[in-house]
Amino acid sequence: MESTKFGKINGWKVCGLILLALSLVFIVYPMCSLLYKSVVNTDGAFTFEYFARFFSRKLYVRGLVNSIEVTLVCTAVCMMIGLPLALVMKSVQIRGEKILQILIIISYVSPPMIGAYSWIQLLGRNGFVTRFLGSFLHLQFPGIYGFPGIVLVFSMQATPLVFLYVSGALKNMDSSLMEAAESLGCSPFRRMTRIVVPLIMPTLLASALIVFIYAFTDFATPMIIGEGYDTFPSLLYNQFMGEVSTDNHFASALSVMNIVFIIVIMFAEQKLVAACSHPMNVLKPLEPRKGKGIQSILAHAFSYFWVLLFLIPQATVFFTSFLEVKGGIMYTGNFSLDNYRQVFLSKDHPAVFHTYLYGLISILFIVGIGVVVAYMAARKPSAVSEALDAVTMVPFIIPGTVLGIAYLYTYNTPPIYMAGTGTIIIIAMIVRRMPYTIRSSNAILSQISPSVEEAAVSLGASDATTFFRVTVPMMLPGILPGAVLSWITVICELATTIIIYTADTKTLPILVYTGITSQNYGLAGVYSAILTVTSVLSLILFFFISGKREITL
Repeated sequence: MESTKFGKINGWKVCGLILLALSLVFIVYPMCSLLYKSVVNTDGAFTFEYFARFFSRKLYVRGLVNSIEVTLVCTAVCMMIGLPLALVMKSVQIRGEKILQILIIISYVSPPMIGAYSWIQLLGRNGFVTRFLGSFLHLQFPGIYGFPGIVLVFSMQATPLVFLYVSGALKNMDSSLMEAAESLGCSPFRRMTRIVVPLIMPTLLASALIVFIYAFTDFATPMIIGEGYDTFPSLLYNQFMGEVSTDNHFASALSVMNIVFIIVIMFAEQKLVAACSHPMNVLKPLEPRKGKGIQSILAHAFSYFWVLLFLIPQATVFFTSFLEVKGGIMYTGNFSLDNYRQVFLSKDHPAVFHTYLYGLISILFIVGIGVVVAYMAARKPSAVSEALDAVTMVPFIIPGTVLGIAYLYTYNTPPIYMAGTGTIIIIAMIVRRMPYTIRSSNAILSQISPSVEEAAVSLGASDATTFFRVTVPMMLPGILPGAVLSWITVICELATTIIIYTADTKTLPILVYTGITSQNYGLAGVYSAILTVTSVLSLILFFFISGKREITL
């Protein structure tokens, strides 16, 4: 009888084996196919010629160097803004602080391509600010393209992420250390560099890693605003999707190199975190204090300035979506609903339906599978659960573009043929977001005492009943924020879907990207506005249901 109970002997093991088999099919198998394609030529012979070709071409080496330069500068900028902003808002009482935090979260959830579109509208050659500077101040501004534009977009997009990470870490910092340093005459700058930074260094390194990977793997922003400033992801995309010539084997080699580079960076980050970790007992949590005089004025000005700057892309999207456009690119200066009418009356309107349908199905599987995998790893340890936990973490190091290429190679031929279907897009979305949901579920499980579940079992509840009636409800406060952020990320997914979509499976991010690259700014503005409104409404719904006013990572 025991052997048939869910979770005692067979239930959890069977569930784990099924999920492990699916993980092998949709994670390990595509990666092995990609690796195989990178080390064989068109005749099937083993070779390293494609890796050697990379280092023999200055264009690709230059692209890798450009990517490293962009990511390093972007990471540094995000740290220099995000850390002080979090410290100011956590140490000084700011009027409307809760609203500011919500606005920061809203600014973070928009995809970077929308940021690129918005900044082009403002600071491009024909941007609103550019024309103002030329017409009224007679200043010639060439436009923000290339390296400065890429860094600007990435920095404004990723700094809120650093803020969220650091804000969460500051909640767990003992403020008595800061007060002691202040009483000894230590300046605010020295307190931040000598006390705050060392204590939260693991969090800073973790957020820096996320920003680094985020900037290193995004191809859309360099493609939109780079104007010849090629980065490694944009070269990879062009190699695979090029209109003139493509080389699938070379593209596979570039994909493998991309993954290896990220693994090296992650390994280095883990070593640094281990070396910089400091155990700390929180006797007195950091609480914001009422500022006085110039201190309060500067703190408010600093906080409001950056929050408003973060929101510029969203504001620009809404504004331009209602502007009348001539020829797709030239604004007439009149307000109109023609862009919206054109979108919903055009043949592309099914993309809106696909976005929500694929996203909804994906998030249901992401949350469900993520919770089960996390629970098995934490409460039902076994060789199967350990293997499953390890395999499901693999997508964390796989860029979206690389995953799309691997899926197109693997599932474009028998025995598993899914090319051109919505199913492959849904599976890709699930695989992409699964690691984040598992980690957030693990975090909340670590805060739930096993004794609660043991008590339920001792009272006669089965493992299944205990899991669904006791454990899952207790995990919901931790699952909900991750689910909301995963939902927003899923509906804004571009890197993978741009590789595997067809005319019948278009989504809104694809239409945004194609609208921007074809300079059809009227339609691009509407598509971007729909995505932005959806993201904002999702956050508002989360705040309403949970009763919270912030999301910390």
